[in-house]
Amino acid sequence: MKTLKYLNIAHNQLQGQLNDMFGQLPSLSTLDLSFNTLSGNLPQSFSSLSSLSSLYLQNNQFSGTIDVLANLPLDNLNIANNRFTGWVPEQLKNINLQKDGNSWSSGPAPPPPPGTPPARKNNPKHKSDSNKSPSESEGGSKKSGIGGGGIAGILISLFVVGGIVAFFLVKRRRSRRSSTDIEKLDNQPFAPLAASSNEVQELKLVQSSSSIDTKTFDTAVSINLRPPPIDRHKSFDEEDFSKKSIVVKKAVKAPTNVTSYSIADLQMATGSFNVENLLGEGTFGRVYRAQFADGKVLAVKKIDSSALPSEMCDDFIEMVSNISQLHHPNIMELVGYCSEYGQHLLVYEFRKNGSLHDFLHLSDEDNKPLIWNSRVKIALGTARALEYLHEVCSLSVVHKNIKSANILLDNELNPQLSDCGLASNMPNADE
Repeated sequence: MKTLKYLNIAHNQLQGQLNDMFGQLPSLSTLDLSFNTLSGNLPQSFSSLSSLSSLYLQNNQFSGTIDVLANLPLDNLNIANNRFTGWVPEQLKNINLQKDGNSWSSGPAPPPPPGTPPARKNNPKHKSDSNKSPSESEGGSKKSGIGGGGIAGILISLFVVGGIVAFFLVKRRRSRRSSTDIEKLDNQPFAPLAASSNEVQELKLVQSSSSIDTKTFDTAVSINLRPPPIDRHKSFDEEDFSKKSIVVKKAVKAPTNVTSYSIADLQMATGSFNVENLLGEGTFGRVYRAQFADGKVLAVKKIDSSALPSEMCDDFIEMVSNISQLHHPNIMELVGYCSEYGQHLLVYEFRKNGSLHDFLHLSDEDNKPLIWNSRVKIALGTARALEYLHEVCSLSVVHKNIKSANILLDNELNPQLSDCGLASNMPNADE
């Protein structure tokens, strides 16, 4: 067992807690325990896997922290959809890490205990220098200093700072010149008053000419004067900002007419989304058969992150609220939803007969060919569902994904259209 390099026991319905049995596998590089029902803390013997580069633990029920994995030489780590707590060690944040679907602690992580080795960093330069002798490394350190790039950066920064200082100095001189010109004009003496009639006429002429001069003077001064203090301190962007309309997003309330499930409940009901419970795969995700503790069987649709990113939680709640308003005998009823840890899931009623696609294309001895009357009934029921979506709903819904796989049949071969409202409410549906 010491030479074992690859171990894959995924999708085997394994249960219980892992034993401390990994201490004698120093050559193991890939370990896959995903899609089981394993629980408990990670064994301490994981720290002895000195060659482990890929570890897959997703879709289990592991709990506790992952500190035992901190010092492993991992490149790929998938621990999604478990019950891990605490913080992700700093050593694991620089690798290919998938950690959604866990109860991680918020806030800054506590400092590591004394004696903890520092976080690993991938430094290719260190690898190339490790083969050199000590003398070569000392010689390289002596040559280190300010290179040509550093000198060029210093010169450029000096030029930039000098240009800024020169700009402000020129601007200040211009403002001083304009203020001194205005003071000179204000200090000019007025013409003396005359006593005789001739002088009065001359005075009128002088007054008319001075009125003309004052008009021209006022216009010149008004051009050179600065704006008042209120406009001077006003930002150039304030006027444009006031014209722009501010869009305030409405708060989305969770729908009350459908059930809100937790990710743990759906994981238990689907066997950690086991492939044996997979009913089908569509445009927006996979559908699993879910059997709950009370014996009730439902269908769970797990939406792919590519169709609806994890950060768009409000858009998903709004979509659930819109779909929950659709009520028609020929439309698949939405029972519940789940939005936790970046996961988005929809819960529908389960139809044992499957879809119209199964009756038309899959060869099954138990399924008899559809007679003409059944085909007409299925076509009419589907048409009534589309009429309801287009004409009766307060907000018209366009399905955008009509196909035989989305037409489910009950025990009496009555059709029910599924995935209603998904494509029209999905933000990335048209991409």
